[in-house]
Amino acid sequence: MIHTEKIYDAIIIGTGIAGLNAAASFGKDKNILLICKQNSWDCNTFYAQGGVAVPVDEEDIPAHVADTLEAGAGLCDEKAVEIMCRDGRAAIDDLIARGMAFDRDEKGNLLYTKEAAHSRNRILHAGGDATGRYIHHFLMRENPHKLLYNSTVTDLFIENGYCHGVRVFHKDQFRNYYARSVIIASGGVGSIYEYHTNASSISADMQGLCIEKGCDLRDMEMMQFHPTVFIHNRGARKQLLTEALRGEGAHIVDENGKRFLFEYDPRGELSPRSMVSHAINDWKQKTGLEVYLNCSMFDEEFFRNRFPTIYFNLRDLGFNLPQDEVPISPAFHYAMGGIETDINGKVPGVENLYAVGEVASTRVHGANRLASNSLLEGLVFSRRAVNDILKRDVYFQVKAFSEEEEPLKKEIDKELKNRLRILMWEAAGITRERSKLESALEEIEKMLKKDIGKLLRLRLNTSRNIVKSAIYREKPLGAHYII
Repeated sequence: MIHTEKIYDAIIIGTGIAGLNAAASFGKDKNILLICKQNSWDCNTFYAQGGVAVPVDEEDIPAHVADTLEAGAGLCDEKAVEIMCRDGRAAIDDLIARGMAFDRDEKGNLLYTKEAAHSRNRILHAGGDATGRYIHHFLMRENPHKLLYNSTVTDLFIENGYCHGVRVFHKDQFRNYYARSVIIASGGVGSIYEYHTNASSISADMQGLCIEKGCDLRDMEMMQFHPTVFIHNRGARKQLLTEALRGEGAHIVDENGKRFLFEYDPRGELSPRSMVSHAINDWKQKTGLEVYLNCSMFDEEFFRNRFPTIYFNLRDLGFNLPQDEVPISPAFHYAMGGIETDINGKVPGVENLYAVGEVASTRVHGANRLASNSLLEGLVFSRRAVNDILKRDVYFQVKAFSEEEEPLKKEIDKELKNRLRILMWEAAGITRERSKLESALEEIEKMLKKDIGKLLRLRLNTSRNIVKSAIYREKPLGAHYII
C-alpha cells in the first residue's frame, strides 16, 4: 500500500546549490521533498570560498565561453558551455533580485575578482571568502518545501524505463517515497580520496547506485585536485585556500622562496588548476622541498576582511596570517565527470530522472573545470531541469515497491573504506601510471567480492568506474595526468 502523503511532485536528493535552487524553481505550489544525508549545510556549496564566475555583461559572454573551453581542453560540450554562460547572468540577477547580497564597493557596485585561467575579473563573492555559505543560507531561508534530514537514499525505483521514487534510510528504518520526477543533486566523490576538501557526506554512493541501475557515468577519469590545500588538520575535510588568494596576488614558493611555477607555465600562479597541482606535486618529488602559499604582500586588515574564513580558520591552527607562510599540497576537490545527462539534466534512457550539479555530467567542465564555474553550473542547470519537468506531460503510475533492503554496513567496511581512500589517492590521484591503475582495479574487484555493506559496494562501484576510465584514456588530457 502507498500512503498518499508519500507521493510528491518531485523528490530532490541533496541540499547544495543545485538541489535548493531546483526546489525554488518549482515554486511554492508544488509538493516537493528535499532529502539531506546529514545536516543541510554538510555539502560542498557551503564550503565554497572563492565565488561564482559569471559574465560581467553581454559583451563578456564570448570571453567566458572561450576561457571555459580552453580550460576544458577540448572535452567540453560547447553548447552546454554557451548555455551556462548565456543563462548565468540571468540566474545571478535573479538571485540578487530575490535578495542575495554579493560583496559591493562603497558606491554599491558589484565586486569582481580574478581566478586562474580567467581572462578578466568576473568572480562574484560574498562575505569575502564565504560565498558558498552565504548563498546556501540565502537559499535555505527561501526554501518553502519539506526537508528530510539525516536520511540516506539507498535505492532508486526504476522499472520499464521509468523512475518512480526512492528508498530512504531514516530514523533507523527504511521508507519508500514516490514522485513524478526525481532529481539527483547529491554532489561529487570526495570521501573516496585520502585527501580532499569535500563535505563528509560526499561519498559517491549515488553514482554507484546509478551504475547498478544501468545509467551511464561519463568522463569519470576527470577528477580535479585543488593545488592549495592545508592537509595537516585532523578532520577528513582538509582546509582549502581559495584560488582567489592567487587571483589577488598571493605567491606559491618553495622553502627557498623560489616561485617555481613559472618553470612549468608562463602564467605562474594563474595557470589552470591541473597545471598548478601537477607542478607542486612534481616539484616536491624532484627537489624534496616543501611548498608554501605566501600571502605576505597583503595588508592584514585587507586580508582579514577579504578572506575572513581562511584568516580565522588558519589562526585556530596556529598561523599568523598574512605574515606566515602556509604549507600546501594538492587535494581532491571536484569531479568533472558524473552521471550522464543531456543539456536539461535529464538522464538518458530513464524517464522522470534528472541529475544536476557536481553529480552530473553535462560536459560543461570538460577535462578541467574553470575556477568558480561550479556554482554557476548548479544554478543554471537546476533551473533548466525543473523547466524541462514542468513542460513535460509526466507519466506517473502509482506502483508500490518493497521496503525491504539489504544491510547497508558490515563490520569489515571501515577497514576497506580506509584502504580504498589510500588506494585511490595513490593510483588515481594527481599523477597516474597504468600499472598502478591496473593494480588498483584488481584490488577493488577483490573488495567487491567480500561480504560488505551496500553503501561500501556503491562507493566501490564508483571507484572502479574512475579507475577503468583512467586506464581507458591512455594519453594525458586536462586533469587526467597519466605517465
